[in-house]
Amino acid sequence: MTEAELYAVYKGVYMPALLHPPHSLKYYEDFSFRQDDILVATYPKSGTTWMQEIAPLIMSGGDPASVDTLPNWDRVPWLEEQRSCVLNLEQRPSPRMFATHFHYNMMPPSFFEAKPKVIYVMRNPKDVFTSSFHYYGIASYLVNPGSQSEFLHKFLDGKVMFGSWFDHVKSWLNAEDKERILYISYEEMKMDLRDSVSRIAQFLEKSLDAEVIEKIADRCLFKNMKQNKMSNYSTVPREFLDQTKSEFLRKGIVGDWKNQLTVAEAEHFDAVYKDQMKDPDNCNNPAVSVDTPHTEEFIASVNSIYHQH
Repeated sequence: MTEAELYAVYKGVYMPALLHPPHSLKYYEDFSFRQDDILVATYPKSGTTWMQEIAPLIMSGGDPASVDTLPNWDRVPWLEEQRSCVLNLEQRPSPRMFATHFHYNMMPPSFFEAKPKVIYVMRNPKDVFTSSFHYYGIASYLVNPGSQSEFLHKFLDGKVMFGSWFDHVKSWLNAEDKERILYISYEEMKMDLRDSVSRIAQFLEKSLDAEVIEKIADRCLFKNMKQNKMSNYSTVPREFLDQTKSEFLRKGIVGDWKNQLTVAEAEHFDAVYKDQMKDPDNCNNPAVSVDTPHTEEFIASVNSIYHQH
């Protein structure tokens, strides 16, 4: 099926129509954020499921009950998906935890008024592409990726769900109230998960002792998280997600793009990256500039991650 048949266009980007019908987008637009809400913001295939495991464990002080009994889409639900409409999120006690794949400039009015805390997770776009290529091949609600070359051009042109990776990253780098945002990368988490858990806990103002942090980090190692039926999407019917073709939680490694892209494709990717990221301020939300030391450090980290992995 084609993009016209499977996707809706919302604020200029493709979204799977099956998961984002008009009434759920209306719910999202009218949603009332609280200042103490916690929002996990990611471009798809950048570590969302991972953070949906880590954040609840931090907030529960290491108690695994929520991650053992609630699927990730209920424990840290995507606000823009239709599932959120039936979860009575307004009744949940604070601090509530949500996820979104939206660009910064796509957030609803109450987000800018309440200014909740945001954990923004970034991943090397070459690995995002690789993970996406496999994911699109198993999800019936997404357009079949076709050949690798064909999908690569769509990905780099932003003709995929939630639009351009470059626009997404730059929009969040250009966010206001940066002191309310923790920028962290998938690669940092892979390199030192214990330190990453500690950083996230500190940002969320959750005091945890070293033993609990170690316990959470171990629990959230990819090999361990992959066994959690509430996180590995094994409960999703095959007609929607055919994991006989490829597992949802596939490899969870850094640099798998080297096993996927040809030399010519990698060079083309590099050229597009260089052009798109030469000016981080040049995005769809240019009202503010990337002008804080922490954000400049993260931009340097983004470029370092891209070129080292």
